[in-house]
Parts: sequence; structure tokens; C-alpha cells
Amino acid sequence: MDGLGKRALADIRNQKIGFVFQGFNLLARTSAVENVEMPLLYDRSGRKHDVRKAAEAALARVGLADRLDHQPSELSGGQQQRVAIARALVTEPALILADEPTGNLDSRTTIEVMSLFQELNAQGITIVIVTHEPEVAQYAHRIIDVRDGRIRRDVTVDSPRRAADDLAAHDADAERNAA
Repeated sequence: MDGLGKRALADIRNQKIGFVFQGFNLLARTSAVENVEMPLLYDRSGRKHDVRKAAEAALARVGLADRLDHQPSELSGGQQQRVAIARALVTEPALILADEPTGNLDSRTTIEVMSLFQELNAQGITIVIVTHEPEVAQYAHRIIDVRDGRIRRDVTVDSPRRAADDLAAHDADAERNAA
């Protein structure tokens, strides 16, 4: 990437990398579908998009087809994070970088988001998650522990925790506690 100008680097970031932030970074007065459309409006790759259709498909992929016209204030934290994930997905990136994507979420929604990330990874998208939560890291195929800028541990995980299994267990526990 040496020698690439700012514009070329911006194009690579827009077309090849999806970003998911802890604070969602959604535009407050903009609907879910309009938030997801944003990266496509800046796509200078020459690819032709039906912007609305692509955004609607990305929202459907994260389970929010019924919330297209809702503004962020009308969505739960988990729904806002899924809008942010849909926005990251809409350009069909090879890589998603997620910075503390579960930091503002309750335990059930955390498992839902991790399940979605596992599904996306199974479809061939590389996902890099930065987290301080060891429970979240257990869903990964590889864990790199960094402390003070140095790699302390780099471990390949043969059988990461399955979020779908944890979600079922979480719901069963909630059902037992409610009874």
C-alpha cells in the first residue's frame, strides 16, 4: 500500500473493509436504511448499485428487514449495532474490523451479535474483533492477546464457542428463571 494516495486508500477502506464501532456511529436523524446506504454513496469503484435494494438486503441479512424506516432513537442498542453491521456489510467487504462491538450490549444481545459474526465468517468474511471481554474472545478461531502494544499470546482455537448454542442455553435459563 506504499505509494497509494489518500483517495486510493479511502477507496480501499470503503470497498474492501467494513467497520463496526462500539458506539454504533449512526446518523441520528437518518433512518436505518439511509444509514446503511451511506458507504454506497461514496463508492467510486464504478460498480453499479441499486443503493436502496442493497441496503435493504443488508438489513434483512442482519434480521432488521422490518425496521428499515426507524431512526436510531427508535431502535434498541442491539438493533442499532445490527444496523452498524449491515452498514459494514453493504459494500460486500472481504474484511470487517469491529472495535468493541458488544461493549454497550446486554449478555443476550452480545451472543446474538457474536452469532451473526460467526455466520458471516462462515460465509467467507474475515472478522477482526477488538475486545476486552474474554467471553467474547472465546467465540474466535484465533485469539491474539495484546498488552501495552506487545503480543503476549497468539493462539489458534480449534473449536471456538458456538454462539448459537450459547443463545439457546441463555434462553433456556431465562425460561427456567421465569417459571
